[in-house]
Amino acid sequence: MLPNLTPDVELAATLFDELRAKSFDGVGITREAYGPGERMAHALLAETAETLGLEKKADPVGNLYVTLPGADRAAKRVILGSHLDSVQQGGNFDGAAGVLAGLAAVAGMKRAGFTPARDVTVMAIRAEEAGAWFPTSYPGSRGALGTLAASELAVKRTDSGRSLADHMAEEGLDPGFVRRGEKVITPDNTAAYLEVHIEQGPVLEAEQIPVGIVTGIPGSRRLRAARVLGEYNHSGGTPRKYRRDAAMALAELAVALDEEWVRLEALGNRLVVTFCVMGTTAEAGFTKIPGEAVFQLDVRSLNLHCCDRIYELLYEKTAEIAARRGVRFELGSEGGSQPSPMDAGVQAALRRAAETLGVRHLVMPSGGGHDAAAFAQAGIPAGMLFVRNQHGSHNPKEAMRIEDFAEACKVAQHFAAEYGA
Repeated sequence: MLPNLTPDVELAATLFDELRAKSFDGVGITREAYGPGERMAHALLAETAETLGLEKKADPVGNLYVTLPGADRAAKRVILGSHLDSVQQGGNFDGAAGVLAGLAAVAGMKRAGFTPARDVTVMAIRAEEAGAWFPTSYPGSRGALGTLAASELAVKRTDSGRSLADHMAEEGLDPGFVRRGEKVITPDNTAAYLEVHIEQGPVLEAEQIPVGIVTGIPGSRRLRAARVLGEYNHSGGTPRKYRRDAAMALAELAVALDEEWVRLEALGNRLVVTFCVMGTTAEAGFTKIPGEAVFQLDVRSLNLHCCDRIYELLYEKTAEIAARRGVRFELGSEGGSQPSPMDAGVQAALRRAAETLGVRHLVMPSGGGHDAAAFAQAGIPAGMLFVRNQHGSHNPKEAMRIEDFAEACKVAQHFAAEYGA
């Protein structure tokens, strides 16, 4: 039987406030990946770990590890982690909630004089929000796991135009670690990875349930720089049959894909189809027929066959619309990711913890990508807990309630104390 452990949620609340105060940009929160904001957050965690008497160290790509030693130091550790960077003008809880949940869990264990069977490590991961800063996925966690390709060090940060390698070096880190294919986290030294994260959608709030146990992270197929090329012409002087209207062609494509999404969902499939950007270019204006339109497309599902079906229709419709409307589609390069189911054993342990503690929970898939996907793909048993969150994420209005956070902390702490004990 485990002792009656309580996470130190008050400590976490204080650190949330300090993070907000130190990274408020006038509108929301900005903690740049491999930049000053993220550096500040990592320094705050390191300082707190020292105050608590916990072990701390950083790896060559900048991830920070804060450890409560276990009874068997040779046993595989349990990692509780997430990220401390944010999107520009984002919210204070996305990412930080997972790091501070881990810290609250181990601080509560230490305060109670509890020694876990194995090391419990809180990991503050670098650059999870890479999509907002660098055009690559999870460089911090994949750098630690040895799955970040050396070629990805050359990608440029969107605001500075400088490479990931340059920004790592500026932070006093070692991009050569990636080039050499080295790693610090492996299935041989890590028993499980658990990530607490705010839910980025409305499900838990709508269902009035504080915690979600995540079944998997979706795969995706994405277009970041697609466009439709038609012909600019006078809006009053050009009859319909002579028009090559790029905006109408794009609108027709969007409606077709949306209708296919409805059809696939009616058959019991779960997916999302998002035109993240749809617009005409700077040359467009009043009295002009749009000669160019741009778009970004993000299709996600735990079942990649659903993504494939949307893309099959995409290719069918672009050919058909182009021929009928006299336009040309240029889709550009495609990106994406593989789906990552969460480990069945970790999910079962989380359910047991929630049931033991009387924490109401919902078993649900993730909609967004998270570092847990990188761990799962590297062969580390991975799991996630969602915390009910108001007003979505990646915006200044994130409004996670501290009492919901406390419920997730309790489950995470029980999991870490019990897993493999």
